[in-house]
Amino acid sequence: MDSLTQFALGAAVSTICLGKTLGPRKAALLGGVLGTLPDLDVFLPADDPVDDFVFHRGWTHSVFVHLLAAPFIGELLVRSMRLLKDHRFLVWMAVFLCLSTHAIIDAMTVYGTRILWPIHADPVGIGSIFIIDLAYTLPLLGVVIWAFKSQCWSNRLRNGVATALIVSSAYLALTVVWQANATNRASVIFARAGIEAKSIFAIASPINLVWRVISLENDRYHNLYLSPFDDDLQAMIYSHPRHPELVACLRGNDAFEKLKWFSRGYYRSDLEANQIVVSDLRMGLTPHYIFKFAIAEYDNGIARAISPKPSGGQMNVSGQDLDWLTTRLQGKPAIRATETPKTALNAKKRHASC
Repeated sequence: MDSLTQFALGAAVSTICLGKTLGPRKAALLGGVLGTLPDLDVFLPADDPVDDFVFHRGWTHSVFVHLLAAPFIGELLVRSMRLLKDHRFLVWMAVFLCLSTHAIIDAMTVYGTRILWPIHADPVGIGSIFIIDLAYTLPLLGVVIWAFKSQCWSNRLRNGVATALIVSSAYLALTVVWQANATNRASVIFARAGIEAKSIFAIASPINLVWRVISLENDRYHNLYLSPFDDDLQAMIYSHPRHPELVACLRGNDAFEKLKWFSRGYYRSDLEANQIVVSDLRMGLTPHYIFKFAIAEYDNGIARAISPKPSGGQMNVSGQDLDWLTTRLQGKPAIRATETPKTALNAKKRHASC
């Protein structure tokens, strides 16, 4: 999630735990700082851009690391803040909750986090909430502002913070229900269209009202956009090539295998400026994917691995897309012009030799 949400969540958790002992202002500030600590891994050096991409939100987001770190950080706080001297266990618990809730909310996004490292090394990315979701953030932000404005602890403030945490958590649970509904609807729509999907993944949009559902086949993938107001019989499927032939001889290549692992197989390869580029299909909208990496040069049918480098990934929302989204939110069918699949299914294949 975004840094503001992580600060607000950590501040709310710390306020409910330590507000009475430390005072609401100090408790909120302390929790906000603790709630952003796991993201300091962005300053850790990486060997290349692919490593930086796939290993962000790594061990610093593990709840097992948080269990080990909480007593050390907590003890530093107890020894440096007189008001916490007689509340050691409460401080340790507050530190753990501020760190672990950061990881939990990140695990709900599509990017995910390695929340169970080292027991489970793969990232957990549920994808039921967008990286910025005001419906989740605003209740927390409201009570945190209230805490910063409060000079002393009160039962009213305690109840307000508790309510905000309950409301935001309930909303988070609802997003999982909505995601399951989108997945089930999409399964029926794809089956009706004769698409035998290997896997299906429903991903939240910025306002959680239109879900992007991706289904994979061996040589292509399909995008489907669903809102709660749709007539599923009029659903529009956008099909695109994955070009597996381009990366067929890159099996075992370190950068390719990492991207394949991290994307959980939701990737496509393209030939751009005589380079083989791999894109993560889960983040961004076709054709504007956020994370794209050139991993090989392509010359006269021969692929040669290169040091991976970013390849112009971007999140580009055009006026056409905004008009399309507005129409889709009304439950009306609309063609997404930037993704019209008329050329996608007839795309010419290029085979790369090793």
